[in-house]
Amino acid sequence: MQRLAPALRQDNVPLDLISLIKTILAATKEISFRVSQAHLGGLMGSTLDENIQGEVQKKLDVVANELFKDILLESGFVRAISSEEEDSSVAGDPEGKFLVSFDPLDGSSNIDINSLIGTIFSIHEAIPGMDAEDPAQFQQPGNKQVCAGYVLYGPSTMLVMTTGSGTHFYVLDRTHGGYLLVDRNVQVPKDTQEFAINMSNQRFWQAPMQNYINDLVAGETGPRGKNFNMRWIAAMVGDIHRVLTRGGIFTYPADNKKPEQPYKLRLMYEANPMSFLIEQAGGAAMTSQGRIMDIQPESIHQRVEVIMGSANEVETCLSYYK
Repeated sequence: MQRLAPALRQDNVPLDLISLIKTILAATKEISFRVSQAHLGGLMGSTLDENIQGEVQKKLDVVANELFKDILLESGFVRAISSEEEDSSVAGDPEGKFLVSFDPLDGSSNIDINSLIGTIFSIHEAIPGMDAEDPAQFQQPGNKQVCAGYVLYGPSTMLVMTTGSGTHFYVLDRTHGGYLLVDRNVQVPKDTQEFAINMSNQRFWQAPMQNYINDLVAGETGPRGKNFNMRWIAAMVGDIHRVLTRGGIFTYPADNKKPEQPYKLRLMYEANPMSFLIEQAGGAAMTSQGRIMDIQPESIHQRVEVIMGSANEVETCLSYYK
């Protein structure tokens, strides 16, 4: 099996970007260890604080965020970082070439039940001439990403990553401490009979999504003429990993449960990096209005609706909005 750095060189990834990726993965190895020892190390449960998203932080959220932030800001490769857990962007080295956005621990509601969680990251090139303190430098669309990936902390610790030359799977080999390439150029099947959505919000969805899901649930006796299975892990890393592994459609649509906040997922920390991975694997990543990676960000904590996965099924879903 091929190690990480030679695999990246095979894709002609610049050496400075390889060094940054290795820095990010050093943090994920430590997070993987902390996750595995959380019950033994007093890291279960919540803190008394809320993050900028208005979400109560888990103890592991705070630990993972600090690990990521410290190792990136000390690396010298990064001009600034933005995190789901930080109020604003955080300046790094003024000469740093890259910007890193990350969700340090996606699916943290799964921590206490020992279910799937993960880290999501996205890398852009820094904009020349912009101050490291200025959060506006992060207002770049997803189509400007130079790398995106996630690390899934499951039975094995798995890295899924793209630098624009396909989506590849790596597994952390604990015998030597490195990530090994196990599956190159993963492809999402264009058709599927699986969907992932939070059905508890059904009554709040817009009519097109209501109608689409109703037709899926109707199965072979409905207009689609085939049965569908629903799968929901409640961690985007887990649901997207299933889509990349065997196909499917994942959607977190707009809803009116909180009219002032119709969308759930964050553009920079979740939607953009996952879109890059899905598209590089032959899938589609959209909102009801267009391609996710073409959205011009307006703020670092912007939220969007998400419809992504098997290309033909995404197209069918979008047809309900027309």
